[in-house]
Amino acid sequence: MEKLSSIVEYIAHHAQTKPVQPAVADKDGALSYGQFWQCICSLADGLAKRKVARGTCVVVSCTQNTVYMICEFAVQLLGAVFVPLEKNAAESRIKEICQETDAVLYIGKEPCGTTPFLDMRQAASLSAAPAPSTAFPFPKKEDTAEILFSTGTTGKSKGIVLTHENDVALAENVLYGVEVKPDNIELIPMPLSHSHGLRRTYANLVNGSAVVFADGVTLLKQVFSLMDQHRVTAMDLSPSMLTIIFKLSKDRLGDYAGQIDYIQLGSAPLPEEDKQHLRRLLPDTRLYNFYGSTESGCACLLNFNTDADRPHCIGKPARNARFMVVDEQKHPICSSKEHTGFLASFGSMNMKGYFHAPELTASVLTDGWLYTKDLGYIDDEGYVYMLGRQDDVINCGGIKIAPEEIESVVLTSPMIADCACIPVPDPLTGQTPKLFIVPREPADFDRKAFKSFLSDALEAGKQPKYIECIDKIPRTYNGKIQRNKLRSPSAD
Repeated sequence: MEKLSSIVEYIAHHAQTKPVQPAVADKDGALSYGQFWQCICSLADGLAKRKVARGTCVVVSCTQNTVYMICEFAVQLLGAVFVPLEKNAAESRIKEICQETDAVLYIGKEPCGTTPFLDMRQAASLSAAPAPSTAFPFPKKEDTAEILFSTGTTGKSKGIVLTHENDVALAENVLYGVEVKPDNIELIPMPLSHSHGLRRTYANLVNGSAVVFADGVTLLKQVFSLMDQHRVTAMDLSPSMLTIIFKLSKDRLGDYAGQIDYIQLGSAPLPEEDKQHLRRLLPDTRLYNFYGSTESGCACLLNFNTDADRPHCIGKPARNARFMVVDEQKHPICSSKEHTGFLASFGSMNMKGYFHAPELTASVLTDGWLYTKDLGYIDDEGYVYMLGRQDDVINCGGIKIAPEEIESVVLTSPMIADCACIPVPDPLTGQTPKLFIVPREPADFDRKAFKSFLSDALEAGKQPKYIECIDKIPRTYNGKIQRNKLRSPSAD
């Protein structure tokens, strides 16, 4: 099949070639590709009458369902820019994003500010109207498809601008990386306002396979019901979601060992205990970790059910990606385990830039290469390794320690529910590890026994010099540790 210019064009193609093939589903029902495409065209016609046109921005609050995705592709079919917002975003944030993008329309639950408003239920009604008689031209690959705003946990929210070409490249990275089968049916409980869930959706829509949307995994009975009803063959999860599934259902996931072809995990490191448990439950299932960011997503992947003995390995570059390691001045270096540098990626998945921030864009994007602050190296076999972000890696007397090395060991202790490690200044070694722990039984926590455990389980050079008990480890929506809040506990 000839490569097309946008995700929405792929949907149209599948609607013509296999109109009855399942496309999208949620707890309220399912749509075939033919039905999905008709809904997109009908809503696009309704949005066009509300001044949505090529190049304009439409802000949409996430409802984690099929109607929300119809909104995205109706906006993009008109050549407009999709700007998703997380579910239940604060009114101040909605106003800020609408004003910053000069949005011509806000689609959500209730009006906010002066931006013209369309209720999500009205959007659903418009999508059910008869399809327009006139076809809309497809967007060009270089047109802006979406702006994904960061949650702003470390300062002002950044807008990552992505073109239709970016989205297709990201979809291909996933599609070919995990070897999605033609009849795949993937469960996606990851937030569809963020890159992770969106890009797995795109991969299946390019492939002509199906996606089933769930609103997280806390309503686990509903999740398993969707898996049974639609015969789900793949899953997209964050490590924190996997932990919830294990806690609430024990080994229930193992009942699907003959049904699940693969599971994608990303957004945060997977605890070693959960990784081993998942391998035991699903020995023949492909288990993938992806490395990437909103700016350069799905760039590297590892099947940790086959490449199990490579500490800190993030796999090999995806279909559209190339990697190199550079020094502080962004000059390429010959890297190794003993000679690390900063990871940089190149490929058509790299963002167009930051919204209205040319200087910030220039600081990370040069000649198509996106430069990170992730320390790592590439071995002789082409495997890429990531030790952690520059600010997170602990430089203890010249020895670089990834905080995950310590955290993964600590989490094997039955005394500990959660933990995080950060570097703190030390007069002798420059930096030393400080460990924050959440004991499973705070009242009965035996600090002496825990220190004895650390002494046996960790090398002498990796022993935390300071240990602090806290009530909760600060994490993002997808489970990433917010180390900046541990460095500055008073930060909001």
